[in-house]
Amino acid sequence: MIEALSFDLDGTLVDTGGEIAAAVNLTLRDFDRAPLAQAAIETLIGAGAHELMRRVLAQIDAARALDHAALMQRFEQHYAAQAGSTAQPYPGCVATLQRLRAAGLRLACVTNKEQRHAQRVLDATALTPYFELLVGGDTLAWKKPDARVLRHVVAALGSQPAQAAHVGDSQIDLAAARNAGVADWAVPWGYNAGTPIARHAPTRLFASFPAIADAALAPSAAPRHRGTVTH
Repeated sequence: MIEALSFDLDGTLVDTGGEIAAAVNLTLRDFDRAPLAQAAIETLIGAGAHELMRRVLAQIDAARALDHAALMQRFEQHYAAQAGSTAQPYPGCVATLQRLRAAGLRLACVTNKEQRHAQRVLDATALTPYFELLVGGDTLAWKKPDARVLRHVVAALGSQPAQAAHVGDSQIDLAAARNAGVADWAVPWGYNAGTPIARHAPTRLFASFPAIADAALAPSAAPRHRGTVTH
């Protein structure tokens, strides 16, 4: 049975695409730039809020006519106000976290979103009580997919990589898990730069949150080939 289980935040536990897009477009409006479609913004999610905005700038400001420092400052203000405003846990998320905690699993949320923003999202969605540990993109000296992030998490939860798994929606999450030697589990409903996560062959791909709990609580999981979908 899995002893320690970590979850990515955006696109895994909660749908935050709307509020992130709102912060980006409010910032662009302040600088007289046209808004971007939410779907386009969602393809840039995964490396933290500031990195997302840098990616936006790379697309819209090839001539570097904008004051990037001022734009990033304004984005920080907008995102601080938007974080948690419209975020919603995905179906089955809360019940699954309740089940896992009741069974004694130790849970962490590990995200590349800056910790202060991640905490606001967890608080707003009432998910904070389920996690013993929150690690944001600026909590440590490294962020996913650096192996030291999940190794730190596993150690902090009192477990070993062989008894741990990380659940995410992106190639970054899979690489983080593989680099740290923990099980690389994935869900298909997130962002992952707009491409299906199945293309990156996670060891376990779960079609629902209850299936994650079933796998984590199984006394002895049968070996699986990469890409197996669990319903």
